[in-house]
Amino acid sequence: MVPRNTPGRTLLLHTLLECYQQGCCQTKEFHPAAFTSRCQKQTICDYFAISYGTRRCGKSRQATLRALNFYNSQFTSQSTMARSTPKNPQESPRSGSPARTHWAVRVLLWLAGLALAGVLSVLMLVAVALAVAYPNLPDITDLSDYQPKLPLRVYSADGALLGEFGEERRNLTPIKDIPKIMKDAVLAVEDARFYQHGGVDYIGMFRAGLANLGRVKSQGASTITMQVARNVYLSSEKTFTRKIYEILLTFKLEHMLSKDQILEIYMNQIFLGNRAYGFSAAADTYFGKPLKDISVAEAAMLAGLPKAPSAYNPISNPKRARIRQQYIIDRMEENGFISKAQADEARNEALRIKFGPDSSRIHAEYVAETVRQLVLTQYGSEAYTRGLNVYTSINAADQDTAYRALRKGIMDYERRQVYRGPERFINLPGNPKELDEAIDDAFSDHPDNGDVMAAVVLDANPKKITAIRPNGDSVEITGDGLKPAQSGLSDKAPPNIRLRRGAVIRVVKTPKDSWEITQLPEVEGAFVAVDPRSGAIKALVGGFDFDKNKFNHVTQAWRQPGSSFKPFIYSAALEKGFGPATVVNDAPLFFDAGTTGGQPWEPKNYDGTFEGPMTLRRGLAKSKNMISIRVLQSIGARYAQDWITHFGFEAEKHPPYLTMALGAGSVTPMQMVMAYSVFANGGYRVNPWVIDHITDQKGKLLVQSKTPALDENPRAISPRNAFMMDSLLQEVARSGTAAKAQATLKRPDIYGKTGTTNDSMDAWFAGFQPTLAAVTWIGYDTPRKLGDRETGGGLSLPVWITFMERALRGVPVSEPSAPEGVVNVGGEWYFEEFARGNSVSSLGLDDKGGSAGVAPPAAATGGAHPPAPADERSRILDLFRN
Repeated sequence: MVPRNTPGRTLLLHTLLECYQQGCCQTKEFHPAAFTSRCQKQTICDYFAISYGTRRCGKSRQATLRALNFYNSQFTSQSTMARSTPKNPQESPRSGSPARTHWAVRVLLWLAGLALAGVLSVLMLVAVALAVAYPNLPDITDLSDYQPKLPLRVYSADGALLGEFGEERRNLTPIKDIPKIMKDAVLAVEDARFYQHGGVDYIGMFRAGLANLGRVKSQGASTITMQVARNVYLSSEKTFTRKIYEILLTFKLEHMLSKDQILEIYMNQIFLGNRAYGFSAAADTYFGKPLKDISVAEAAMLAGLPKAPSAYNPISNPKRARIRQQYIIDRMEENGFISKAQADEARNEALRIKFGPDSSRIHAEYVAETVRQLVLTQYGSEAYTRGLNVYTSINAADQDTAYRALRKGIMDYERRQVYRGPERFINLPGNPKELDEAIDDAFSDHPDNGDVMAAVVLDANPKKITAIRPNGDSVEITGDGLKPAQSGLSDKAPPNIRLRRGAVIRVVKTPKDSWEITQLPEVEGAFVAVDPRSGAIKALVGGFDFDKNKFNHVTQAWRQPGSSFKPFIYSAALEKGFGPATVVNDAPLFFDAGTTGGQPWEPKNYDGTFEGPMTLRRGLAKSKNMISIRVLQSIGARYAQDWITHFGFEAEKHPPYLTMALGAGSVTPMQMVMAYSVFANGGYRVNPWVIDHITDQKGKLLVQSKTPALDENPRAISPRNAFMMDSLLQEVARSGTAAKAQATLKRPDIYGKTGTTNDSMDAWFAGFQPTLAAVTWIGYDTPRKLGDRETGGGLSLPVWITFMERALRGVPVSEPSAPEGVVNVGGEWYFEEFARGNSVSSLGLDDKGGSAGVAPPAAATGGAHPPAPADERSRILDLFRN
């Protein structure tokens, strides 16, 4: 037997260990019974060779078994002694074998070496990362002067937001202007130890690690500084390399910026859904209020958005947003940011989320788009990211009035049209859930258009229509509210027009707070108002609805001006010796093909009647076509074509034919309002402008428009010509086709002219008060008849009056005084040189009233007509004097 604790036994144990390491043994317990036969045999051989100094072991079965039993007994007795040996080696000389102690030391050294190697590997990895990655980190010095992507914003002259352009809606708010409750809400949920850690919160990471044990979803440990590094400079991909860059950037940010600077960047940079970046923009997006006015409950709701803006969006996911809000309120209370009373109050507060478009906003989409194009031309794509603030000449109240007035005028016209039927028919299933889904799908394709709202018919009969609105409200239409769609309620109505269950219709609220069925209009319109003294645009509406039709009819629509163009022909005639008292024959005219160079032409007055001789003043007031044609024929079309260019019209758009007298050329509403401004300001041609000044996001002035004084503008016509035309246009608004203007507004300083084109395809009213000129146009984009009874006085004038009624409120009456070179004789105005019988006294009186014939040759092409006898002139004037 081999003595215990001998070198031989130790060597035996080493041999067994080597046997295990070489794969001879299938278990970590060095027990002979667990060895394979090959390993068993080799081990026994080694045992005998070591113990007895033999080189060959016994080969017999009996010798093998004896050796096995011997070793087994030795191994078992040693194991038993090891288990009973005291821990203190001094208590017994048999307290542990040198082999077992040696093995334990080797294991400990091996583990220590492995740990040291791991630490060195990590340090080397960090060193390599610092050596390779740190030089490649982005330069963050610009964050000390943080300038995020800020949208282009367009404001009215009085500071109302008119439009916003850019992918990111953001209101840059300094940290000092962010309310404490908003900062506390963010810190409570995102990084409560923000002001204690150095960028990486090790305690938070350890806590998150413990919280993640046993969880399916992990809990993050990103600090606010780490989120800033990620959101500003890095992508959102989850890679090891990005994480290294994030940590390195975090340390760099903490080194270069103060905590307040980092928090300010975070509060302004973070995406919060619905194109809102930063909490200031989010407060406006979700609650329609400035950030400084939010409550604890609202702050908690906003603070829940950074984790997942789509999942916790209070508009699209109100339930999940509410749960998240309650959690944040709890966190705020736990961290001591709010008291228990404040927490309880916040938990019970009912929030008012802003759904859909803001009904209080100013509709100036066409203005904003015009400004966007102008700024983009100057600044390029930077216009959408530099945070430019463009302040316009637009008056917010005037703009809102113009928008509503034009829409009302168009909808009033629409009520007189034939009902074209529902916009769509949908199947309404019986299952309530499926019914709601079908209705929601219909409204997504047919949203509300301002005050022209969508509804789905649930039941319809000749006496009542029951419909449902997108918000679930039930709508009942009865009585007069059904009149616009009577044809759709008839049993004989075609399938595409008949109102029945599942029809998608339009409804409006009436002044009596009842409902009326209507339809989206096909007709379009335009309205523009300017200050004639400076050219500043005060209001501009380019169509019924910008989302429906982005074509700006104010600046892009070339239309025939009709009778609203006549004043410019009259202005030219004044320079040729005509005056308000000149008598012109309102008699039929006929031009054969030889005269026109084409088709024979027999012009008519709008009402089809002829009233014989009348003064020029009366002819313009009643918009007599024959009067205008005779005047143009007298002064010459070429002369008139040249004259109208003084007002800004393009000569090539107005061919020198007699049809020019009836407004057969092409103009835009913008051209018309600027041309009428010449009459309003005493004869100066001013240019329209809309941009007053531009600032950067900090308010620094970048551009300031310089508007010249009125007398620094080029003169288009003489002051006396402008004064005389004012007198004529005042008569139109007092007793002529626009008499409703002065009667409604109850002020004498109103001037203007109606315009209705041939076949009533365009309806105009152009007019002014000395401080404000405005033009209204209504017509179809593809020209077609508006209706036999539709005129400029009936369609466009009411829109103009509605606008002026609000815009001129509080403006004192102002009538121009007679300039030099104008005299009043017998109650009528004359150019001084034409006052004593030197003017054109009459025109066309040799034509027999009511008879057709070839028009007489021009009588005053080269100058004034010979004066009529005094008694004849007095007799004619007496006939037409009011």
